Amino acid sequence: MNFGDEFNNVRIKTSGAEINLVHGGSGTPLLLLHGYPQTHVMWHKVAPRLAKTFHVVCPDLRGYGDSSKPPSKPDHSPYSKRAMAKDMVEVMASLGYSEFLVAGHDRGARVVHRMALDYPEKIKKACVMDIAPTHHMFKTTDQHFATGYYHWFFLIQPNGLPERMIGADPVYYLSEKLKQWSAPGVVFTEEAIAEYLRCFSKPETIHASCEDYRAAASIDLTHDEEDLNKKVLCPLLTLWGAKGFINRTYDVLSVWNEYAEQVEGKALDSGHYLPEEDPEAVYDELLRFFGDS
Repeated sequence: MNFGDEFNNVRIKTSGAEINLVHGGSGTPLLLLHGYPQTHVMWHKVAPRLAKTFHVVCPDLRGYGDSSKPPSKPDHSPYSKRAMAKDMVEVMASLGYSEFLVAGHDRGARVVHRMALDYPEKIKKACVMDIAPTHHMFKTTDQHFATGYYHWFFLIQPNGLPERMIGADPVYYLSEKLKQWSAPGVVFTEEAIAEYLRCFSKPETIHASCEDYRAAASIDLTHDEEDLNKKVLCPLLTLWGAKGFINRTYDVLSVWNEYAEQVEGKALDSGHYLPEEDPEAVYDELLRFFGDS
């Protein structure tokens, strides 16, 4: 999917993966990370406008889109947020940046959280969209959460169970996820849907995305518990959908204040997929928050 003439598509090898990305514009570097079950294409309504002010970098996380899908391990460490964060730091270094701005949605936001803890000297400001911290969500699990976030518990099942079930009809599964988590009446662009389906229908992508969730329920929690005494030090913006599950379940600002030193945020008029459902508000908030960096 073409973001515009000023964007270039490149592949960058990191120490653990090969990352597909598009980048364009000039100015302060701004890294944008996507969520599940999407790719960098989820930023198509926002990135071209931000590129008028920033050098915008939109990668596919390892395991997603056209990035590589490294073999996993019994501890799922190749799909830990620590490994994904390291990829992104190495990508930005390859582009010439030792520090940068970063925003992430969903799984990408979890990578942002880990990146801010592991590389505080590199992150000038960060934004996380429509999440509460992974550790908090698991540790406060109840029937409401388990029902609304059933996929967290489905995707971590062993022995290829979710892979086989999703693989039986990936088009149906992906379409239902987009419909389930967006606000009523939201229509994703045909071009974006086609790109999500092209990538997610591949067995290796289904498996890698399951490994992402398996890591979240195991090694990521270990890393989080080791770092409970650490907080995100850089200014943090949290945005969430007023019509989504996160808004119905958590006092988002209060929760994030337990995990970060400087937090601000608000709910936007959307469901889960903020950059596609309410791109104007996302653009305005990111420009306001990052614009003086």
